[in-house]
Amino acid sequence: MADTSQKVSDFLRARGRPVVTIGPNDTVEAAIQKLVDNNIGALPVCDTKGTILGIISERDLLKECLRRAKNIGSTIIKDVMTENVVIGVPDDDLDYVMDVMTQRSIRHLPIMDGPELRGIVSIRDVVDTLLEQSKVQVRFLSDYISGGYR
Repeated sequence: MADTSQKVSDFLRARGRPVVTIGPNDTVEAAIQKLVDNNIGALPVCDTKGTILGIISERDLLKECLRRAKNIGSTIIKDVMTENVVIGVPDDDLDYVMDVMTQRSIRHLPIMDGPELRGIVSIRDVVDTLLEQSKVQVRFLSDYISGGYR
């Protein structure tokens, strides 16, 4: 049977939604609003040129809310974002991306094509896609074993 591992670039193209980012000098409140408005779990932090500087996730924001409850409206992103971001590239297989995310205990992976941010993949996206691929493989093998392909 042929290799069915999907590339990240194919996944991003099929999903077709734009990447929502935030600037390093935006507020935590603005980040929370973007996450809620877009029903997402993380925001790549980019400068005005689109260079990725970090990432801010729901978990980062919750920790900060607990730590600075009184000042959350004036806290800026660069003070709470995760730096040294783990990234993927469009040619990565989703299996590889899943391994990286699991080993690094991260739930959101920015996808970079050179200096360009192409998308962001969540662990949920990867699990859902790999599960669907597995269902297709099981169906193919069942049909093959039962003689459905002749």
